[in-house]
Amino acid sequence: MNAVFEPLRSKTEPVQPLLRPYRLRDLDLPNRVVMAPLTRMRATNPERAPTALHAEYYAQRASAGLIISEGTFVSPASVGWARVPGLWSAAQVAGWRLVTEAVHRAAGRIFAQLWHTGSLSHPDFYDGELPPAPSPINPGQRSVTPTGKKDTVVPREMSVHEIRDTVRDFGHAARNAMEAGFDGVQIQGGFHYLFNQFLHPRTNVRRDAYGGSIEKRARFLFEVIEEVARVVDRGRIGVKTGPATLETGAFVSGDETLPTFEHVIGRLNDYELSHLLLMGQMADLSATPIAHLGGDEMFRHFRSVYRGTVIANVDIDQARANRLISEGLADLVAFGRPFIANPDLVARFENGAPLASVDQETVYGGTLRGYTDYPPLPATSGEPGG
Repeated sequence: MNAVFEPLRSKTEPVQPLLRPYRLRDLDLPNRVVMAPLTRMRATNPERAPTALHAEYYAQRASAGLIISEGTFVSPASVGWARVPGLWSAAQVAGWRLVTEAVHRAAGRIFAQLWHTGSLSHPDFYDGELPPAPSPINPGQRSVTPTGKKDTVVPREMSVHEIRDTVRDFGHAARNAMEAGFDGVQIQGGFHYLFNQFLHPRTNVRRDAYGGSIEKRARFLFEVIEEVARVVDRGRIGVKTGPATLETGAFVSGDETLPTFEHVIGRLNDYELSHLLLMGQMADLSATPIAHLGGDEMFRHFRSVYRGTVIANVDIDQARANRLISEGLADLVAFGRPFIANPDLVARFENGAPLASVDQETVYGGTLRGYTDYPPLPATSGEPGG
């Protein structure tokens, strides 16, 4: 007799907040579970284009209310991680179209995340030349190169002309995303990457229109938002940003951290965007000026700053997700690593099922192993012994 998984939730129990539908501007989501961007390093071809393997992977996870794609490079100059796809060429657009069509056939919704690594890149990606950044400041991080992790270097300072070209690169990639069939785009403005390099006073010591005051350091981000909005409806543009980092190297919180992100996130209200993806605490904040933003307080603080849809992310389990939504601290919750080993994460949440564990050795790799071979829950008949 085959074993049958019995749902743990009774049919009379109220639907948990995480599984309730949500209207994201003009997009109807069947639940509030978001698949967070996850770099998986499966674009092994010279074109850095997605393949049928990517399409299968994302389609397996299409029951999420919304999928945010892995970070996708907007230009050759933005590359800073091995075997990650881009969105600047015809081959890449064709590859992503395989993905979006597969997700849509599975009744899913997917946004493309637009990415530029800036100083977190490495000369190995530029034939020995230095990577571009706001200022020649080594961020003190590790770069994932084709031959393994290497220490970052002192980058070269971007000219104003290059900054403006980069703004156009984001617009071009956004146009390609829509041509490829994505439902929208998300600008990767968080963590240690290019936008945060402009926002952080340790990594941006410019004295021109893109450095100095908080407003000037934020200029690049808002120029990109406005450029992307030329080709994508604002209600289909999201931004990932916030003060959360690993508190390592140059990215250490200071007295300007909170005022910077209050300005940035407050100004996002002017654009009526799809969403803000806000990352919670990622490191010990006890000795920093933002120590009070630990735990739920990151979401509580910025909920009072941002009036639109907030997607919460980082180390959130099912119970905490339901609480954040029920308390009004977030509208949606993004799950990253749980989606790696649980393509049917939504069903597991619905049925109170245990989550499968991630095989750490296959998180990054070039094959289907640890990518598309995680099994879903057994089908249920609803009758014992079926």
